[in-house]
Amino acid sequence: MASGIFCMSPLAGETAFSFLGRVAARYGLDEAALLTHWQWRGHRLRHESGALRADAEVLLDAAGRQVLARLCGVGEEVLGRALPAWGLDDERLTARAGGNGPQAAWRVGGAVAGPVAFGCRLCAARRTGAPVRAMRYAQRWERVCVRHGRWLLDADADQPLEFLDMSGLPEMAAAQRRWVRVARRAVRAGVGPGEVFAVAWAVVCRWWDLALEWPDERVWPARLHTLAGGDASGDFWRWRAVARDAAVFPEVVEVVRALLDPVMAELVWRDSGAGRPRALPADGAFCRRLGERVGRGWLGPLAAVDFGGPLIAWMGAVIRRRRGVAVPPGHQDGPWWVRRELQPPSMAAQLRALTKEARLPGSGTVWRSAVAPERRALIGNLLDDAEEQLIQLRGAQRGSSAEAAERLLKGLGCGIDRLQQAVRETVGAALEAGVRVEDVAAWAGLSPDALAEVLGDGGRAVR
Repeated sequence: MASGIFCMSPLAGETAFSFLGRVAARYGLDEAALLTHWQWRGHRLRHESGALRADAEVLLDAAGRQVLARLCGVGEEVLGRALPAWGLDDERLTARAGGNGPQAAWRVGGAVAGPVAFGCRLCAARRTGAPVRAMRYAQRWERVCVRHGRWLLDADADQPLEFLDMSGLPEMAAAQRRWVRVARRAVRAGVGPGEVFAVAWAVVCRWWDLALEWPDERVWPARLHTLAGGDASGDFWRWRAVARDAAVFPEVVEVVRALLDPVMAELVWRDSGAGRPRALPADGAFCRRLGERVGRGWLGPLAAVDFGGPLIAWMGAVIRRRRGVAVPPGHQDGPWWVRRELQPPSMAAQLRALTKEARLPGSGTVWRSAVAPERRALIGNLLDDAEEQLIQLRGAQRGSSAEAAERLLKGLGCGIDRLQQAVRETVGAALEAGVRVEDVAAWAGLSPDALAEVLGDGGRAVR
């Protein structure tokens, strides 16, 4: 094949498929026409709705890479530095090594080199002369385009928006500038910036979910409406999913700063009783100071009692490390590790859940549609509280018999109380959702009379 007549360079971090599409446009070709230069393994990726995925990626074999290099008129070493997927292998290509002609395989970008986001078209225009669409591998701390006042969205979701306008939110650009300094601090502390960001992101996204029940929260509702173009009420739940990562970004950066601060870690140690272990108090100095740092002086007591959440998990890991508590074999522990169940769902996952609920309305089909979000959050918090109480008992069987028994019984009693409250709330929610009393009683292992006693005064309706 002869060399191409145009010289085109990829954008830093661009997906290979995005670059391939821009090459096709430069030649005035339909994208499908350019794809005929390779023999493809697999099919073009689509969403459940049938729409093509914007985060699609392609892996090329050696011959396929040579074809693209000739078409764009740029050396393979340049492409290798700019395209994260360049040179990566796919077993489908390896199995056909030595086959007829250059080959390529379809992949989901997120499974190749990390999350894929839409690029800023205005920034692309500065490089290419045209506001073309481009997809780039970008972590969540790389989504702010300070120059053009945009938050760049995930490309893996089945929704049409490429960015959110944040020009009316100066705190977003300020947070992006602070993040550069915070990331350097993380490196100096021997922590990967991505690790500490993941913990802070989990903590703040947890607050975002709970904030629906916080009457004092004023910042996020206003920021959400601004990101939605002035009013999110027309499609509230969708906007909460689409704009969440942007809306919480300034607080995430501040929480990262706090978690890296040795003074804040010392407050955790003191709140735990230091050399004389005790349960974390609701008025602890660490949570109170953390609330002040994110501009919410009222948040401390609420964060302190969110047992089972990612913040308490981080505090517990800090305390265990300070006390030298050994991690049982087969377990993972540490301040910068977030358990899978505490990792926030992505925008794409939230939108898929909303779509599913819209297709299956009614109390007899989807729990989330039938039970109020406040009650679901309460049940979740009670379960998390019980779990954290039990986790705190790890290593409690030491010291004198009286001390060990006191720690165990108090911890178990608190955990049992939380579980009993969770049972009452779940029973009430199931009945309100229209589940038969007989079924609820059987699942709870109770008679109808005992079920009424569990519900207390509200149980008259089940008799």
